[in-house]
Amino acid sequence: MKTDLIVVFTDGSSRGNPGPGGWATVIIANGIGKVWELGGHEDNTTNNRMEMMAAREALAFIESRKIEGDIEIHTDSAYLLNGITGWVFGWEKNGWKTKTGEPVLNQDLWKEIGALNFRMKLKRNISWEKVSGHSGLRGNERVDEIATQKADGEQVLLFTGSLIEYMKFSGGNIFDVLNDKKAKSKKQTTKKAYSYVSMVDGVVKIDKDWASCEARVKGQSNARFKKVASQEEEDSLVGEWKLQAHAHTQ
Repeated sequence: MKTDLIVVFTDGSSRGNPGPGGWATVIIANGIGKVWELGGHEDNTTNNRMEMMAAREALAFIESRKIEGDIEIHTDSAYLLNGITGWVFGWEKNGWKTKTGEPVLNQDLWKEIGALNFRMKLKRNISWEKVSGHSGLRGNERVDEIATQKADGEQVLLFTGSLIEYMKFSGGNIFDVLNDKKAKSKKQTTKKAYSYVSMVDGVVKIDKDWASCEARVKGQSNARFKKVASQEEEDSLVGEWKLQAHAHTQ
């Protein structure tokens, strides 16, 4: 890892889609050995907006503080990653309209993130990295914890200080994989399904049993499907997939 590399973890959460939400980011500036945790709450928002808010706040913080070094941003949001590395260029060319002439969703945040990303790339390298959610990666688990607590309106102790002290605060290296978290995640996947969410040709559907879901997706090369364990998880996933389907039509 470069000694002056700035490592960023971001995450967002919402209780309902829309509903109360929270965002979080951890910024590790290796060059100066400092760490900042940031987080916030919104009363009525979506999971995707919170994912975007975390990225915007991280980039704005780095720019305003004039922190030097290349930037590596880690996110578990495919919507954010695909948007900033691909979709946004087409949206700009099309006047922030979809192919059907509708306004691009969340364009206010896309414009801000895009502008920050562009300005910073003039002076440094920026890479956007996809991480698996709830995989046990310490940095991702920490921003997930902050974002969830913020969504719930809870008070969260946010760290600001040296990298050495942060390792003590967080229990270890930010890139450590926590075995207990991985075991917990694996255990959760074995829970009884609340429903099965699928998307075929951009159309999202909910089935209460696997047989019905399997019949819909079997043989469909562009199908996506996932088992969810609660109404909350179902609402969040349906909202995310519908937004992704909407974006792909642009």
